[in-house]
Amino acid sequence: MDLSNLKYSPGSRKNKKRIGRGPGSGSGKTSGRGHKGYGSRSGSKKRAWFEGGQMPLQRRIPKFGFYNRFRVEYSVVNIGQIEKLEGIEEINPEILKDNGLIRNFNKPVKILGNGDLTKKMIVKAHMFSKSAIEKIEKAGGSATSL
Repeated sequence: MDLSNLKYSPGSRKNKKRIGRGPGSGSGKTSGRGHKGYGSRSGSKKRAWFEGGQMPLQRRIPKFGFYNRFRVEYSVVNIGQIEKLEGIEEINPEILKDNGLIRNFNKPVKILGNGDLTKKMIVKAHMFSKSAIEKIEKAGGSATSL
């Protein structure tokens, strides 16, 4: 046995339907398109979302919620994360990015008060929570908005 003797198993391959080849073929005259209607016309396509004129699913389901286009999303950093940084007195977004605490500069940085701060640090960010400002100032540092 070699590649020249290989054949498909009987019944595994079906012949292509030959449309419009006379009445004896079983699909002559209208060529399987039926009489009249959208499907009989040239250029007709069955769209994946079309439901035969029934009210479509995306219009039947109730809509809810609201998307605020003007919402500002912040990169969040906690005081506890800043505490772990060694040998740095001044914190700014560039240093936070270098140490992997924020991903990129596309979002403004907000410092939150989760955790404790024991070192004196100058922290510069776009926003601070009240508790974060209290903890930074209690440790002898300063919180500056950019």
